Amino acid sequence: MTQNQLDKKSEAWSALFSEPMSDLVKRYTASVFFDKRLWQADIEGSLAHAGMLTAQGVISAQDHAAIESGMKQIREEIESGRFEWKLDLEDVHLNIEARLTQLVGDAGKRLHTGRSRNDQVATDVRLWLRGEIDLIGGLLVDLQKSLLDLAEKNVEVILPGFTHLQVAQPVSFGHHMLAYVEMFARDAERMADVRRRVNRLPLGAAALAGTSYPLDREAVAKALGMEGVCQNSLDAVSDRDFAIEFASAASLAMVHISRLSEELVLWMSQSFGFIDIADRFCTGSSIMPQKKNPDVPELARGKTGRVVGHLMALITLMKGQPLAYNKDNQEDKEPLFDTVDTLKDTLRIFSEMVGGITVKPEAMEAAALRGYATATDLADYLVKKGLPFRDAHETVAHAVKAAISHKVDLSELPLTVLKGFNPTIDKDVYDVLSLRGSLTARNILGGTAPAQVHQQIARHRARLK
Repeated sequence: MTQNQLDKKSEAWSALFSEPMSDLVKRYTASVFFDKRLWQADIEGSLAHAGMLTAQGVISAQDHAAIESGMKQIREEIESGRFEWKLDLEDVHLNIEARLTQLVGDAGKRLHTGRSRNDQVATDVRLWLRGEIDLIGGLLVDLQKSLLDLAEKNVEVILPGFTHLQVAQPVSFGHHMLAYVEMFARDAERMADVRRRVNRLPLGAAALAGTSYPLDREAVAKALGMEGVCQNSLDAVSDRDFAIEFASAASLAMVHISRLSEELVLWMSQSFGFIDIADRFCTGSSIMPQKKNPDVPELARGKTGRVVGHLMALITLMKGQPLAYNKDNQEDKEPLFDTVDTLKDTLRIFSEMVGGITVKPEAMEAAALRGYATATDLADYLVKKGLPFRDAHETVAHAVKAAISHKVDLSELPLTVLKGFNPTIDKDVYDVLSLRGSLTARNILGGTAPAQVHQQIARHRARLK
């Protein structure tokens, strides 16, 4: 039999049709040049299926041995780059099956017993995505560790904390970095939770209704390290909610990256001057020689829109489909693949970039002083002296107004002037009005006091061992 005949035979529907598929339709409907990345999952799933078919007496031990031998050669061909991917064979599944049949004959044709490409592709995507989630979980750990290292070096550094991008209260720079550690820790938790629902076996659902062959689906799930089987054949082949859920978790992770990026861009600008990012993560200008642009965080901020867009694409893809499988679902792969690639690349580069950040404590502290960041501390001081908080708030507003008019910080106002706002104010107020005093005073679980920050760093270190 010629290769052309083999390729034609691979089209299981070919005998029904009176004319060949047009070249334009072939190109439009083919997926092999992007879904070939599923080849390892396809081989893994096929081998588990073949082992189960043999155990159930559906195919012979000789056929099983031939399938294993053929798959071994196919694996070697793909890994070495010698495997020929063919557009005429449409997708990764038919390419591998056609090559297997070429190598081992009828045993290769028997492999597809009791399954359809519908449950096969759903299985392949789940197996592939499970492995990618594991890699992403590791990358999220790496990023958290990089942030912890940066935080630990800068626990005592005072940063102006902002609300509405206005100076609010002084915080430890280390404490600020730990806020992102918390975000990425939740992202890792979400990924682990998504993994449980990804890790369920569709194989055995066949095209949509199950199969009359005596399959042992639980045995295949066990062989593939899956946590269970999809319990309804229609649902198993037709829903891609696991991919949507992953894209949602990935979008949240990228949103957290984007928020960090926005701060890094602001902090590196001359208007802030709080940090410097290592040269290897920046570019210059083609016309302005003085420029050093934070391209990596800017691009990550842009790529966040790309990932969120993929989430919207997958949701829209799914929303109008009746049960069961529809060709629409071929369109799940490119947004899913790109989401995985974008998230992995971004996490890798951010883990490295964070390690190359230089902090500028003097600029941060000067900015905190410009914003009257200890005003709330003065209000709390007055409350402890017996003044109702609302009255204390009003009193401090007058004090800040006076400091602004004299172009000084609250801590630089003479005691006589401060007493004019409330007679209970005494010289101990200056301990309260210092940035360091404000920082240290917030020694409560989750607070910004250096003692608390050190405890949180230790907690995260233990968690990430």
